[in-house]
Amino acid sequence: MLTSPYGTWPSPVGAALAAAHDGHPEWVGFVGDEVWWTEPRPAEGGRRALVRRTADGGEETVLPAPWNVRNRVVEYGGRPWAGAVHGAGPLIVFTHFADQRLYRYEPGGEPRPLTPLSPVGAGLRWADPHLDLARGEVWCVLEEFTGDGSGDVRRVLAAVPLDGTAAEDRRAVRELTDGRHRFVTGPRLSPDGRRAAWLAWDHPRMPWDGTELRVGEIGADGTLHTVHTVAGGPREAIAQAEWSADGSLLYTSDRSGWWNLYRDGTPLCPREEEFAGPLWRPGLRWFAPLDTGLIAVVHGRGSAVLGILDPESGEIVDAAGPWTEFAGTLAAHGGRVAAVGAGPRTAYEVVELDTVTGRSRAVGARHRDAVDPAYYPEPHIRTFTGPDGREVHAHVHPPRHPARTAPDGEAPPYVIWAHGGPTSRVPLVLDLAIAYFTSRGIGVAEVNYGGSTGYGRAYRERLREQWGVVDVEDCATVARALAEEGSADPARLAIRGGSAGGWTTAASLTTTDVYACGTIVYPVLDLATWGAEETHDFESRYLESLVGPLAEVPARYAERSPTTHADRLTVPFLLLQGLDDVICPPAQCERFLARIAGRGVPHAYLTFAGEGHGFRRAETMVAALEAEMSLYAQVFGLDVPDLPRLELHP
Repeated sequence: MLTSPYGTWPSPVGAALAAAHDGHPEWVGFVGDEVWWTEPRPAEGGRRALVRRTADGGEETVLPAPWNVRNRVVEYGGRPWAGAVHGAGPLIVFTHFADQRLYRYEPGGEPRPLTPLSPVGAGLRWADPHLDLARGEVWCVLEEFTGDGSGDVRRVLAAVPLDGTAAEDRRAVRELTDGRHRFVTGPRLSPDGRRAAWLAWDHPRMPWDGTELRVGEIGADGTLHTVHTVAGGPREAIAQAEWSADGSLLYTSDRSGWWNLYRDGTPLCPREEEFAGPLWRPGLRWFAPLDTGLIAVVHGRGSAVLGILDPESGEIVDAAGPWTEFAGTLAAHGGRVAAVGAGPRTAYEVVELDTVTGRSRAVGARHRDAVDPAYYPEPHIRTFTGPDGREVHAHVHPPRHPARTAPDGEAPPYVIWAHGGPTSRVPLVLDLAIAYFTSRGIGVAEVNYGGSTGYGRAYRERLREQWGVVDVEDCATVARALAEEGSADPARLAIRGGSAGGWTTAASLTTTDVYACGTIVYPVLDLATWGAEETHDFESRYLESLVGPLAEVPARYAERSPTTHADRLTVPFLLLQGLDDVICPPAQCERFLARIAGRGVPHAYLTFAGEGHGFRRAETMVAALEAEMSLYAQVFGLDVPDLPRLELHP
């Protein structure tokens, strides 16, 4: 072992390597016996490719660039494709990001549009499609903008003809619901084709606050009638609904304080665990019924693993393998289950579980070690004690290098990572962006602060009207505890985060003295203008639960906003922003920077054309990661060779 200061260790985990492995497969499904999914291509402009597992065990990219299988429904995008065997081969419908149209594709031919372009506003958008081959239609969510404003929008269930007659004629699209609800998920058709189920909710609720499970009868003419609510309400969040093979209605509800699974209103496995998560995108799926009556479930407290539930006994048998976290995307076919799983030393990959043999294996986007795993972090699951004795959950990744150690008595610098959402959770999985820092001798602590999911409704509601308080306190709790126990250097603590995590970072820098610097990524910075004025429709009323109604507590919006307290900011910071971001637009950053102009605070503001909310292009991710490392090197006094220097301006 060679001795050199923390933060200066040489590492093969470069920014380009981390960028190449950013993102993970999503939206798994079966087309006949084949497993299909989407996966990111950072080197191809950040597009999402549609991929299939071939009969010989290989992988095939179904559509070449520039086809981008992704949509913008609620801006975060919902499930973008569906498929089935039709005639001699697969029939696929998908949404293309560039024009947001729904397309039909059959191998050997070219994709053909099924829906028209929008004449006004931000377009016609389609998500969470389900093929109804008997009627020759695809049933899905239609998001239609009626004007240029973010709130000029309506969402309904719609049936699009598969013959292409709606490609130039909007009138050929059959609307299945009346638009009375602001938000809907895609319909699930019962096995006999006589009923449909979907979720609906309205402002100011977010889907984890309260949703309704709606069921309607399908008439001989394909229209819905006798529509009624069977579960849910303002304080009960239904996250997913599916039909079992015998026609029973399955759904996840948090009426007990935890998202548990129910069958026709009866709990199947009551536990203080989560069997679902926050419905940020229509089409997320945490459980999948099998033809045998068993149910594949993603469940857990904190972490989320894949298991098979016997609804008659309530017993669960978990899948064996290195995967300790599974995403909210499942599919079932016969006795097989397809999922997306990862672990602390395994990146996300497509996993198949055979429920007959019990065998689980990676079948797509397989993890391959890009470097010696000795450079990967070895994280620790920690629970800290915050204000009022409350629990604060975190993943602590100490510095780790196979051939370097620090001088005796030196404590490492640490970066606190605040996740986005904020109604979300950071999973404990291999992330080369974290390894980029830990292998150089900088520790990382990911904080699942109060408000995070995975720990029950009470834990996530700690943030109700406390955004900018509880999240800031919990991150500071972890940072201070690491310093007090000697695991981190109290003079070399930083904080970083994107989106809601960018808010927490900025709020932390302007209201505490814990951190020496911070990295703020596409953030919310000014509450009074973000809401209905500057963000998208989906989150335009989110602040009513996070902060309180603006009309009732206007002073709180100013008191909490980092822009208001920009004069308190004294430490260096890096601000990163996509210029095409409609969720947290550049105007938020620009007003913040105007407030600190001339105050002598060293900072850098990097913007990226063509990037929205969440960076997808390899060159963007490389520039952002190297700039962040340069900030820490300058503030912490680290000698890091071959690193582009970030220019900090007062």
